Amino acid sequence: MTDHAATEHAAILRGLYDETLVGNRPRVLELTHEGLAAGLTPETMLFDALIPSLEEVGARFERGDFFVPEMLVAGKAMSGALDVLRPLLAETGARTVGTFLMSTVKGDVHDIGKNLVNIMLEGAGFHVIDLGVQVSPEKVVAGIREHNPDIVGFSAFLTTTMPMFKANINALQKAGLRDQVIVMVGGAPVTQEYADAVGADGYAADAATAVRRAKELLAARRATVGV
Repeated sequence: MTDHAATEHAAILRGLYDETLVGNRPRVLELTHEGLAAGLTPETMLFDALIPSLEEVGARFERGDFFVPEMLVAGKAMSGALDVLRPLLAETGARTVGTFLMSTVKGDVHDIGKNLVNIMLEGAGFHVIDLGVQVSPEKVVAGIREHNPDIVGFSAFLTTTMPMFKANINALQKAGLRDQVIVMVGGAPVTQEYADAVGADGYAADAATAVRRAKELLAARRATVGV
């Protein structure tokens, strides 16, 4: 690679990092196309710029420097780039961190929090399958059988729908699938105590924590089973 090309690549990667951080979706999309035209690989843009930027967004959120709106615009900026890069990454067989099956429980139609978690998980390298809202235990069981995820996530925004966590976990046990997956729960009214009470493996209060917790749980599972 010539010095000029190396300088151009570095400038594009720096731009992707900076513009994702501030949520400049149009510019991130432009830079993604510029990067591809300049010969940058999808993996390089993802792992050297986009993922580190979203990790910094999560870190700033946890420090209290960023709030939900900043996380949302950064996540949307990155999702635009992912729309371009995802099919290219699939072609190259780029490895994912793991597969995450996500849903909002039956009786609940709220999805803003779930969607933000999805974006952050994708940004961290997970393959996310979103079953949507109002998802029944039967549909979750079918989703696990079809997609063989590492982690299953249940979201509830209403206190009245939180008991569906237990109903879903019971359905997994009845189907003989409970031991095959990590179960994570979250949502505005959910607490660690409630997650423990229903038998979930993990809980997160926000999107940034959800990503970190998912990685921790997956690493612990793989260390145990030797994968």
